[in-house]
Amino acid sequence: MLPAAVIFDCDGTLVDSEHLGNDVFAAMLAAQGLQITGRDAMVRFRGMKLAESLAQIEAELGRELPSTFVAEFRERTAKAFRDELKPVPGAMTLVAALNIPMCVASSGPREKIELSLSLTGLLPFFTGRIFSSYEVGSWKPDPGLFLHAAKAMAVEPSRCVVVEDSLPGIQAGIAAGMTVFAFQPDAIDARIPAGVSVVQSLPQLQALFQRWSGGEPFGKSDNTVT
Repeated sequence: MLPAAVIFDCDGTLVDSEHLGNDVFAAMLAAQGLQITGRDAMVRFRGMKLAESLAQIEAELGRELPSTFVAEFRERTAKAFRDELKPVPGAMTLVAALNIPMCVASSGPREKIELSLSLTGLLPFFTGRIFSSYEVGSWKPDPGLFLHAAKAMAVEPSRCVVVEDSLPGIQAGIAAGMTVFAFQPDAIDARIPAGVSVVQSLPQLQALFQRWSGGEPFGKSDNTVT
């Protein structure tokens, strides 16, 4: 039996944006005197509210970042996306095949979410069903964003599947009482709570949906953190 709705994260789950954004972030931080690689930035700050990441950085530097830092970061990231952004492998096939309600719930601002989905051809699948933390006023790991999305789709949280790549997003889905799938295409994060199902590709997730549509109860996959 299929779930009643699917809630997707955006960055790193539907669009392959994490390395692009974090390379820009790392380059800008290097110019401010903090030497960090894009990979290090991704591991350290993935899923965090930007303001919280910047607060940590300013504490390390012992000073405030320039007032133009965020605006420049958004502008440079948008350019990198326009030049290089692609969907995560299997994303287009997966969302095109789903015949149940689905949405995107992301900690990013709406303009970034819509740009990412537009550049990758995914936007038409989510028109009218995009939820941003900046508009809802709730950031992961708080469950508020996911609960808002479920309410907007008129679906009980317990009947929702969440697909997330970041630890805060995974924690938010658990706190919302939803079935969570941790998308981990590279190394599996050792901090993922026990009992959370892990998928390492979107085709693997699509195969699960096919099994559920055949009558198998939706829930854990064969690859569950213990």
